Amino acid sequence: MEVIGASGGRLRAVALVAHTNTALLERQAVSARPRWIVVTDPGAAAAHDFSAMGSETEVLVGSEAVSRVVAEAQVDVVLSAVVGRAGLEGTWAALEAGKTVALANKESLVMAGPLVTRLARQNQARILPVDSEHSAVFQALQAGSREEVKRVVLTASGGPFRTYSRERLAGVTVAEALDHPTWEMGPKITIDSATLMNKALEIIEARWLFHLEPEQIGVVIHPQSIVHSLVEYVDGSVIAQLSPPDMKLPIQYALTWPERRVSVSEKLDWSRAMRLEFEPPDLERFPALRLGLEVARAGGTAGAVLNAANEAAVAAFLAGDLGFHEIVPVCQSVLESHTFDSDPTLERLLDLDRWARQEVSRWVCT
Repeated sequence: MEVIGASGGRLRAVALVAHTNTALLERQAVSARPRWIVVTDPGAAAAHDFSAMGSETEVLVGSEAVSRVVAEAQVDVVLSAVVGRAGLEGTWAALEAGKTVALANKESLVMAGPLVTRLARQNQARILPVDSEHSAVFQALQAGSREEVKRVVLTASGGPFRTYSRERLAGVTVAEALDHPTWEMGPKITIDSATLMNKALEIIEARWLFHLEPEQIGVVIHPQSIVHSLVEYVDGSVIAQLSPPDMKLPIQYALTWPERRVSVSEKLDWSRAMRLEFEPPDLERFPALRLGLEVARAGGTAGAVLNAANEAAVAAFLAGDLGFHEIVPVCQSVLESHTFDSDPTLERLLDLDRWARQEVSRWVCT
């Protein structure tokens, strides 16, 4: 909303969507005066009085309304930022309608990368990355042709437990895991960052988004979160994108691409000394990365199962029913027990999404 507000009228919010945060949605709607707002939770919609909004804004209720508004003719770009599997339907509907999708919902590609990218090609739609790492790769890829790319390297802050031993990780509390050192994010993504599962999912996303082989994707720990990712070319040149850890920049770049405009995001101060550190990840203490590479190689149904298992495992950890150190082993167990399909339909992926969540529930109960 800050990016749109600072655009000088070049950008306008046509529709805004929330699940249960109706108070914030109403404040945004009063300010931006969109044509539609959508509350996907019927109970939350029924409990809120929207009479303070102007008559120019129509209130729609239910998740199916998201698919309707993203296809409207007034919509040019859909910023898909719903967390988790719940974001897939809106992303899918936008691509079916031939829209440009500014994708912050990595799970759409983790679950159904080949299907989603094929749908975009069929409908002449465009997917532009909003994740800071993938936005950085997207920008760095413009320095050469795709045939000249040797590999991409995604950076990770390492989360709050970068230096913890395996024994100490076993005792991590929910409060500790939610205290991220550099980024302010929602609970689920913050936990994913702490386990490095977020980076595992980003490996899978990069595989499909940039049409890379799994062997072309690496990860490096960079605690300062200034270098957001790197692209290495065949001649040895490495192109990196740097900026402070502020999501307004990648959001704006996706919304205004291919142009660059003056940004409201924080800028680097080159008059001050700074230190940039890089170190290889420890796959023994953070096995999620190895799991992400395995799923990127496998393709098929593996991504949907991993994503669903992780969402359920994180929810169990936040509820106090699962240890922090158990999140990734649970995901691996569920992944290994599913019947793999190399060329699934969307319906099959959604069925496996439900199955994987049930499997985690049984694992937790036992």
